[in-house]
This record gives sequence, structure tokens and C-alpha cells, in this order.
Amino acid sequence: MAIGSKNLNPTELDKIEDSVLVEELKKAREELFNLRFQSATGQLESHGRLRAVKRDIARIYTIIRERELGIRAVPTAAAAKPATKAKKAASTDAAATEEA
Repeated sequence: MAIGSKNLNPTELDKIEDSVLVEELKKAREELFNLRFQSATGQLESHGRLRAVKRDIARIYTIIRERELGIRAVPTAAAAKPATKAKKAASTDAAATEEA
């Protein structure tokens, strides 16, 4: 049973950059505020949406924290830059070894 937004599953969140994640977090927190307000005034139709939005917020926080700790990889566009530096360093090391 899938609860939450369909576009905010962990595999999709892995592909999103940090700045976009922060924007998604801001939207989700604003939606949660509105849902809580509707609930307090008796206007909320779908109580399950509260739970779904809370889970979406938790997923986003988890992805951000795992990236900070280095557990989860940063999106491929940002990860490609350090890989090219590593290749350049490896090629200069290989050239230095050939000269010696």
C-alpha cells in the first residue's frame, strides 16, 4: 500500500538536486499547514492526506540528511564533475610512473 505522493518516492528523490529538494520541502510544509488548518476548522475531506504529506516531508528530510552524511549519492549531474577530476589525477599519476 503506497502512501504519499507518487512523484516523491525515494528513487525519484535520488535524481533531484538539493536546491529542488528544498523547494519541494517548502511546498510540502505549506501544504501540511493548510491541511492542519482545514482539519481544525472541520473543512478537511481527506484525513489520509495529512499522513501522506507528513511522510513526504520525512522522506525529503531523510534524503537531505543522507546526502550530508555521504550515505546517499548526490545526483549524477553533480557527481560527474568529481569523477572527471579523479580521471585526470589518475592519468597524471600514470604519466609520472611511465617517466620514472
